[in-house]
Amino acid sequence: MSGADGTAARKQQYFGKLIKLLDEYQKILIVGIDNVGSNQLHKVRQELRGKAVVLMGKNTMIRKAIRGHAQNNSSLDQLLPLVWGNVGFVFAKGDLSEIKKILATNRVEAPARAGAISPCKVIVPAMNTGLEPTQTSFFQALNIPTKIARGQIEIVQDITLLEEGQKVGASEANLLAKLGIKPFSYGLGLSQVYDNGSVYSHKVLDMTDQDLLDKFHSGVRNIACVGLQIGYPTVASLPHSIARGYKNVLSVSLATDYTFPKAQKLKDYLANPGAFAAQAPAATKAPAASGKEAAPKKEEKKEEKKEDTDEDMGFGLFD
Repeated sequence: MSGADGTAARKQQYFGKLIKLLDEYQKILIVGIDNVGSNQLHKVRQELRGKAVVLMGKNTMIRKAIRGHAQNNSSLDQLLPLVWGNVGFVFAKGDLSEIKKILATNRVEAPARAGAISPCKVIVPAMNTGLEPTQTSFFQALNIPTKIARGQIEIVQDITLLEEGQKVGASEANLLAKLGIKPFSYGLGLSQVYDNGSVYSHKVLDMTDQDLLDKFHSGVRNIACVGLQIGYPTVASLPHSIARGYKNVLSVSLATDYTFPKAQKLKDYLANPGAFAAQAPAATKAPAASGKEAAPKKEEKKEEKKEDTDEDMGFGLFD
C-alpha cells in the first residue's frame, strides 16, 4: 500500500470512528489541549476508561465529519463553531460532573515560559530568596521591594507579578525560575458542553441541587412580585393576594360594626386584652399555689400533734 493510500485509509478510519461516537454518545465535552503532553493525555485516558472516550484530531477533519453526519442529526451543527484552536472531544454517557472532576485533577505543574500567556494571576509571596545581594538590581527592574537579611535578598511583601491573560516576559520568567516557582498548571481545559442537542458553558456542571433550588425560588419570587404589582393573578402571587385580601377585610371589620368569627376574636382581644392575659397565668400558677398551700397544712398538723403530746405528758406527770 502506497503512502497516499495509507493516509486515505487512516482518514477513512478516523471518520468512521468519529461518526460512530457521535451516534453512540449524546454528551460531549469540548476540551482545550494546549500545553498537554502525550504522556499526560495517556494518563487521562486511563482514568476515564469505562466512563468516557477521548478523541483528538485535526480540526479540518473533525469539521468535515460533523458536516457530513449533520444530515442525520442537525443539532450537531452547533459543534462547528466550537472546533477551533487545539481542541478535542470527550464523549460520555454518565454524570458529566464526575468526568469534569477527573479532568480537573489531572493537571501538571509547569514553569512560566517567556512569550506564554498567563492563564492565572501570579503572586510572588514575601520570602527569603536565598540569592546573593549582588542580584538586587534584578528585583529593582521589576519594582519588587527587597531588603538584605543575613547576607541574602528577602522580598518584603507579596507582589502580583502577572495578571491573567498577560504575556510572560523574559524578566518574569527568569525571576520565577530563580525562585523555583512553577505558577502554571496544564491539563484538559473544559470550554463548552454538548448535551442532547443543547450547548452550554462548563460552569453549569458546578451547580448543585441547592443552587438550582435557590434560582427556582428566586424566579418564583420575581413572578409573584410582578403579578402583585400589575394586578395579574398567578399561581405564585395567589397566596399573597389572598393574604392581602384577608388583611383588608379584617381592617374593615375592625373599623366598622361588621364582624365574622376570626375578626370577632380579635375585636374581643382589643376590647379587653387583660382578660386574655389573666387566663394564661392563672392556669399555670394554680398548681404551684395549691402546692404551697398544702405545705403549711402539713406543718400545722405536726404542730397540733406536738401540742397534744405535750398536754398528755403534763397530765401524766401530775397524776
